[in-house]
Amino acid sequence: MAQILKDEVAIITGAGRGIGKAYALRFAEEGAKLLLPDIGLERAEGVAKEIRDNGGEAVAMETDVSDESATKKMAEKVMQLYGRVDILVNNAAMFYGLETKPWDIRTVEEWDQMFAVNVRGTWLCCKAIAPLMVKQSRGKIINISSDIIKQPNAHFLIHYACSKVAIHAITQCLARALGPSGINVNSIAPGLTKTEATTARYPDKFFEDVASAQSIPRPEQPADLVGTAVFLASKDSDFITGQILYVDGGIYMP
Repeated sequence: MAQILKDEVAIITGAGRGIGKAYALRFAEEGAKLLLPDIGLERAEGVAKEIRDNGGEAVAMETDVSDESATKKMAEKVMQLYGRVDILVNNAAMFYGLETKPWDIRTVEEWDQMFAVNVRGTWLCCKAIAPLMVKQSRGKIINISSDIIKQPNAHFLIHYACSKVAIHAITQCLARALGPSGINVNSIAPGLTKTEATTARYPDKFFEDVASAQSIPRPEQPADLVGTAVFLASKDSDFITGQILYVDGGIYMP
């Protein structure tokens, strides 16, 4: 079977674990050459090694996406390694270890840190990489949002929910700005997905309760998201931009 992303160059941020790792492994299977920036270098190195051991091409680097100088280095690194970049998956985000609590006792520090990583980080990565795509008149940017704002208890993670809604705005603003340059910008909104971060937070009963409200009544897995990412990264989505694709088993239907 032909590899859908053969020889395409992709950056996947936050690929050291969870959904980001699933994206990286599948993109490698589809033939992409990968740069994997992550705040945890050791984790990213492990994923890159797994890809290389299976015959793929991947390089890890330590990157704090909330730091503009770090995202500029990311852009320099991808050009040094591959000479171009075709795909950017903005997966890095704060979620692991977040404390659930009432909206009105969140601190300013919590709010600012969340927006620094999830919102500013996505914007900075786009700001660093989009000019490289503009020069080649093509590129795919895939932002990772969430369906959390549609959930009745979103107010217990208000800073996270608001940061993910901001990703919708970034996606649609940049789709307008970059469309004339041949760049597609779309967003994936996962539902509650079973990862290291969520299984550490929620008991199995919680996943079962969420799944019972879905049209496809089983817990979501990282593997459920990778096909959508591959599609948005491929030529098959060349006339799709500015869209938010909910991949949540049909719990929310816009």
